[in-house]
Amino acid sequence: MQLKSLQLFMDVVDTGSFVAAAERRHTVQSNVTAHIKKLEQELGAQLFDRKGGARVTSAGRTLADYARPMLQAHDDVVGLFQGDKGRSSRLRLGAMETTTAVRLPPILASYHRRFPEVDLTVQTGPTAELIARFLDGDLDGIFVAGQPEHGRFHLIKAFSERLVLVGPKPMTRQPNAEQLLESTFLAFRQGCSYRQRVELFLSSVGVSATRMFEFGSIDGMLGCVAAGMGYTLMPLSTVEAYRQRFEIDYLALPAQIGELDTYFATASPDSWTPSLSRFIETFEAESA
Repeated sequence: MQLKSLQLFMDVVDTGSFVAAAERRHTVQSNVTAHIKKLEQELGAQLFDRKGGARVTSAGRTLADYARPMLQAHDDVVGLFQGDKGRSSRLRLGAMETTTAVRLPPILASYHRRFPEVDLTVQTGPTAELIARFLDGDLDGIFVAGQPEHGRFHLIKAFSERLVLVGPKPMTRQPNAEQLLESTFLAFRQGCSYRQRVELFLSSVGVSATRMFEFGSIDGMLGCVAAGMGYTLMPLSTVEAYRQRFEIDYLALPAQIGELDTYFATASPDSWTPSLSRFIETFEAESA
């Protein structure tokens, strides 16, 4: 079945007339009649009772129940890719927990003000998980730590982060190797780039292993750090945003460990939808 045939069919259903349907589509009645006859031949059923007008038959009502959502879905897809602001579209983003909590709120708020018709979802997770979900087609773009090495990614540098060693107040000097060996580190679950920096930091001071507890939220992690449970590595921007809520302190790390850029990874520009293009424009303008 052709979409044009279904559209003309629904026009006859809505107007109750072959003539009115032709006028609505700026065509001739014979064209409408030809499409309806073609549908009836394909389906093997009479769609209209033509005695005294164009009264929909039982088969016609059944087809109309299917045709209406099919045509709506077609219009939605066309609107999505043609950037019709009056039509709802979607944008599925992924980001690390710290990025979502501190960096993204003003960008997302600005985007929503400009394009309120877009259905926006943001899912959080460690970098490795976000990459896997993007490659599976579940996300349109992801904010990740570092530059993932994969041919499908178009990378845009988003933020420069500086990781710091976070502990309970006060922190006047870095713990020595013996203290770190006996300490506990708190981190996001496996696959988090910041967790990998914990291991790099410990290796730099001669500690091969220590206890690592996994947390799923910033609040839980920093609350336990403030209570003296252990240490963590976190972006300075996040620590500064949470210091008024938790009794935490921090120490700088060497640049080769602490400096880590966040990138927005997505598909090649020729495959961007209008909602994705507008989001990239928004976050580049907000981050400038």
